[in-house]
Amino acid sequence: MNPVLTAAQLAALGRIDSCTLCNAIETFDVRLRNEGFCDASIRCLFPELPPMVGYAVPVKIHCSSPPMDGGHYLDRTDWWNYILSIPAPRVVVLQDTDPQRGLGSLLGEVHANILMAMDCVGAVTDGAVRDVGALRACKFPCFAGNVAVSHAYAHIVSIGAPVEIGRLKIKPGDLLHGDQDGVVSVPAQIAAEIPAVAERLLTHDRRLVELCRANGFSLEKMHTLVKELRHPD
Repeated sequence: MNPVLTAAQLAALGRIDSCTLCNAIETFDVRLRNEGFCDASIRCLFPELPPMVGYAVPVKIHCSSPPMDGGHYLDRTDWWNYILSIPAPRVVVLQDTDPQRGLGSLLGEVHANILMAMDCVGAVTDGAVRDVGALRACKFPCFAGNVAVSHAYAHIVSIGAPVEIGRLKIKPGDLLHGDQDGVVSVPAQIAAEIPAVAERLLTHDRRLVELCRANGFSLEKMHTLVKELRHPD
């Protein structure tokens, strides 16, 4: 299990947008730049919500065929105990292992409220969610492959095993960050250092944007500023 950040450190990460977060992570050279984030198959359903930050609770589900035991999507509740074994705040990660992902949905209004009561701050799935209006009303961040009108035969087939969502491999306890631009895995060994680096990068970006919008803009000034930012005294 990865080390748990303090509430203040988690809050600091929650004030960073995902694009700036990725930029900051890149400066540490701890992974390849084409890794560590979900691809475009996973979309943010509620872009108006602030960034989501929490520890991953991985689960695998099926939706297209009946479960071997039980018949209702609430029949299996043992995963709730597993959720509590992961540090809060928690992000439930549902990998839909059906050949036809997203035919039905496990996650809707009822499960979202159950999860929120257990300090879950969002959900990520390569399958579907439902009850979109209710999910938006309770401000529960959701990142999904699609929306589905029915549960179909939604049921859990695996709890706690690593999953893969939108090319991102996720293990129990991985720290996830998500907002309107996507979902990012935050490397544990640098997580506490990221906010300070992000603030420095944002300062650089603001100076570049301000120059571009200034009446006295010139390419000469831009080259000079870029050089200064790359090689500060």
